[in-house]
Amino acid sequence: MIQGPFSQDDAKEPRVLGDPRALAGAAQTDAEAEATRRRAGAAESSRANRRWWDRNADDYQLEHGDFLGDARFVWGPEGLDEVEAGLLGPVAGLKDKDVLEIGAGAAQCSRWLAAQGARPVALDLSFRQLQHARRIDQDGETGAGLVPLVQADAGALPFADASFDLACSAYGALPFIADTARVQREVRRVLRPGGRWVFSVTHPVRWAFPDEPGPEGLTAVASYFDRTPYVEQDDRGLAVYVEHHRTLGDRVREIAAAGLRLVDLVEPEWPRWNDQDWGGWSPLRGRLLPGTAIFVCAAE
Repeated sequence: MIQGPFSQDDAKEPRVLGDPRALAGAAQTDAEAEATRRRAGAAESSRANRRWWDRNADDYQLEHGDFLGDARFVWGPEGLDEVEAGLLGPVAGLKDKDVLEIGAGAAQCSRWLAAQGARPVALDLSFRQLQHARRIDQDGETGAGLVPLVQADAGALPFADASFDLACSAYGALPFIADTARVQREVRRVLRPGGRWVFSVTHPVRWAFPDEPGPEGLTAVASYFDRTPYVEQDDRGLAVYVEHHRTLGDRVREIAAAGLRLVDLVEPEWPRWNDQDWGGWSPLRGRLLPGTAIFVCAAE
């Protein structure tokens, strides 16, 4: 993630969704925050989530850094690796490709891309996450060199048209953004004709289930079709964390409307070797419910 994770106007019930914050460790929630469901626009969402990731980046990297590696491309908690998946295309074909990673976190994916000979740019809204990226670049021994870092909102990419051959996002940015249709249009704008855009998010079906790794997370308690954002707010009613929901159909329609073509939809199964819980993701749930959706798109 520098994600997210990787950025208008959109009530009260417990957290019952595939909260990417769980991907950062639920224990890091602001103790005084109140969980609710209410509208949250672009500016409020961007401000809240930037501050949340700046506060929690240290704990996130400490807790999950070993799993993510310094220069590894992992698509989600299941541990699907790009080396095996090849969703961006053959590894040999990445050489000399201009690649934009959106919601890059500490730029682990970008660093792996650089090691394959690509020219990645790692973009994230959180300055603290980007500081971790530079720390790894300077202290690590990945052999990838320094990855260019950009702090910006995914809904307003600071690049010229047709600047990249590929764009990717592994659990970055999209879950936290109110207007994801705009993000899809921005990605299409900066991609060259025939370029590929691959992004992973919490599987939309998880919105209906409690964000718990045990048996209590196996019973649907909310509507999959309720797009009302999940918000954590302080005692003044100001959002400190926001997550937005899109159904599978919503995602497909936004992709098509942006001039992109859906090539594949990958729903990774939980592998036998992965015995760890990660927030609401777990071997128990992973054997029964999809936890991640990966959309593979091509620029028309």
